[in-house]
Amino acid sequence: MGARRKLDYDCPIRDVLDRVGDAWSVLTILELSKGPCRFNALRRVIDGISQRMLAVTLRHLERDGLISRRVLPTAPPQVEYALTDRGQSLHAAIGQLNGWAVEHQPGIRADRAEYDARPDVA
Repeated sequence: MGARRKLDYDCPIRDVLDRVGDAWSVLTILELSKGPCRFNALRRVIDGISQRMLAVTLRHLERDGLISRRVLPTAPPQVEYALTDRGQSLHAAIGQLNGWAVEHQPGIRADRAEYDARPDVA
């Protein structure tokens, strides 16, 4: 495992895709692009994410410097998450990918249906 981790650090795209290649990270970044948000609010709007997976995702994004975590001075204390400048720049790149996906999804679905209907595809 140590050798793989070294390989990831030697290859910037592999290292970064380890984080942004998972759907929960992308969905969390997209949601936080709308503004700071508390944990439970994020959990309500990110469909299908468990409490544990959201906590893990937020921890990873914070570790990578993509989001910040702020404890609010309330009783009981509440935590708010927000995109950092680096997270905002990643959101811009994800936005381009999202635009591409929206534009090309109908064609991709049509191609899939055509492929799946071929008699030579098992």
